Amino acid sequence: MNSLNKVLWGLILIVIGIVIGLNSFGITDINLFFEGWWTLFIIIPCTIDLFSDKTGKVGNLIGIIIGVALLLITRDIIDLALIAKLIIPIIFVLIGLSLIFNSTIKKNIADKVREGSISGLEPIVATFSKQEAIKEDENFKGAALEAVFGTVVFDLRKANIEKEAVIKANAIFGSIEILIPKNTEVKIKSTPIFGSVSNNTAKTKGEKKTIYVEAFAMFGGVDIK
Repeated sequence: MNSLNKVLWGLILIVIGIVIGLNSFGITDINLFFEGWWTLFIIIPCTIDLFSDKTGKVGNLIGIIIGVALLLITRDIIDLALIAKLIIPIIFVLIGLSLIFNSTIKKNIADKVREGSISGLEPIVATFSKQEAIKEDENFKGAALEAVFGTVVFDLRKANIEKEAVIKANAIFGSIEILIPKNTEVKIKSTPIFGSVSNNTAKTKGEKKTIYVEAFAMFGGVDIK
C-alpha cells in the first residue's frame, strides 16, 4: 500500500469516526447502514486502488461499475434487466481500450523485450508447482517467466546487469514475484485481465540500470519489488 492509499483510507476512517460520534450525541442522524451499504466494500477499495502503483486499472474500473450497478439496483434506481444488458458490453469495451492503450503508448518497452527475445530468454516455468530462481553475480540479460496455476519467484537482487535486461512474465491463474536489485529502473508494459501487475520498486537516483518487463496477468498477478 503506497502513501496515497494510506491517506485515502485514513480519511475514510476519520469521516466514519466523526459521523458515528456526531450520531452518538444526537447532532446528526446519518444512517451508515442504508439500503445497499454493503456495495461500498466493492466500490471503495476499487476506487482507492486506481491511485496505487498497480497497473490492473481495468479490473478496478470493472469492480467500480459492478459495485455502482449493484447499489443502484438495491436502491431501485435502475432495473436489473437493464444492467444485465449493459454490463457485459461495457466490460469488453474497457478490456479492448486497455489492450489498445498498452499497445500504442508503451510500444518502446515491447520493442525492447522483442529485441531481447531474439537472442534468447531463459525459460522459468511453474505449472501446478512453485519455482524459485536466484541469479547471483552472473551477467543477466533476460528471462521468460511462466506461472500457470503455479508460482514463480525470480530473485535478481545479486545479479549483474550491465545496462539493460528484459523479462517476459505471464501469470495465468498463478503468481510471479520478481525481486529487483537496487539502483535499477523498471519499465513495464502490462496486460492485466482480471489480474494485476504491480511495481513496488524504489525510485532510483543517479546512474542506473533498466529492466524492461512485458507482463500478462489473467486471473493472476505479477509483483515487482
